[in-house]
Amino acid sequence: MKADSPYILMLGCFDTKEEVFSFLRDQLLAHGLNVLTLNTGVLGTTALFPVDYEAEQVAQAAGHVLEAIREKQDRGFAVDVMGQGAARLVADLVKKGGMQAAIGMGGGGGTYITLAAMQSIPLGVPKLCLTTLATKDLSRQIGIKDITLVPSVVDLAGLNSISSLLISQAAAAISAMSRVKNQKFKNSGKSIAISMFGNTTACVDRCSKLLNEQGYETMAFHATGVGGQTMEALIRENYFAAVLDVTTTELADDLCGGILSAGPERLTAAAEMGIPQVVVPGCLDMVNFAQKETVPRSYHSRQFYNWAPDVTLMRTNAEENQQLGEQLATKLNGARGPVTIVLPLRGISQISASGGVFHRPEVDQVLFSTIKAHAKAPVQVKEVDAHINDAAFADFLVSTLLEMIQENQEKLKEKANF
Repeated sequence: MKADSPYILMLGCFDTKEEVFSFLRDQLLAHGLNVLTLNTGVLGTTALFPVDYEAEQVAQAAGHVLEAIREKQDRGFAVDVMGQGAARLVADLVKKGGMQAAIGMGGGGGTYITLAAMQSIPLGVPKLCLTTLATKDLSRQIGIKDITLVPSVVDLAGLNSISSLLISQAAAAISAMSRVKNQKFKNSGKSIAISMFGNTTACVDRCSKLLNEQGYETMAFHATGVGGQTMEALIRENYFAAVLDVTTTELADDLCGGILSAGPERLTAAAEMGIPQVVVPGCLDMVNFAQKETVPRSYHSRQFYNWAPDVTLMRTNAEENQQLGEQLATKLNGARGPVTIVLPLRGISQISASGGVFHRPEVDQVLFSTIKAHAKAPVQVKEVDAHINDAAFADFLVSTLLEMIQENQEKLKEKANF
């Protein structure tokens, strides 16, 4: 690779898959790209093309010696260590600058290492992995990163008419992606994060429209677990001026073992960053599972609703709502910035409206009462006699948030001039 030139990072196990990686490198070069190569294979290297970072360096970056990894003869251990080392080396490369994109290939182990390494690459830098596992659930390995998965269809054990075609296409794809101008994401003071769900779409759509009319850019995050984690991560990276957390349902999944948990850090980032946030207990009336047969046996006596063939919603009960109300308030009490919790008294989801399958106002009241009992100043709690998807409720949310943003800006100016 030419020194100090922008480049595409190609990483993978060059020991067992040297032929396919050599072909991939040739394809990338044919597109006029510089290629930097990183070998994560513990069994050896390749003589088919130059290797910029060898497996020894990857192992050392993780605090291990390659020969010791080989002697251990533990595949799981080796994959874990090489993933850690690759991530650290890639992080160093990112800091040095010049990385236009990254591409990797592999089966089970190679895919794991590639996805682990790509965690160090920031949002907006293209990342592509050609893998035998593309049709599997890799959400845990991908996390919050913008990684493109391409099915390899056949094993990447060698070149054939299928693998060569798909490798060529992957090279063409990452080449085109790398040439798209990477706009630097920054907090312009006009970006607002919003959480949403199918059950709160009407509310979020109206809020976004009203905020857009006021000159704000809105970014909606689907409350699917990864969505909430992504929103929290970007808040911590200072992308947003404020947060409109309409859909906090991931707390219910975390409490009850649903499939859309965002983990214990959900609802903490804005509090730590000190930015204005309006929070709604949206969809805390439900826990998400997949098909009905996947619901844990301990819940079989509960109330369910099939939102889709592969989505089973379980209605939260009074005891769970008490825990959720306390948890929500406690997470927000330590906020360094202004917080307002807004309670929609006529229902917290589309299906909890009057006549809806989850309409249980007595259970919602447990949630509301608990929130009010545990919220401490300066956290404010406001009640609106409306359903979460009523236009009036969305209007109230937006006016409240805009007022908070204005007041916060004035306080910051006063503090700066003091």
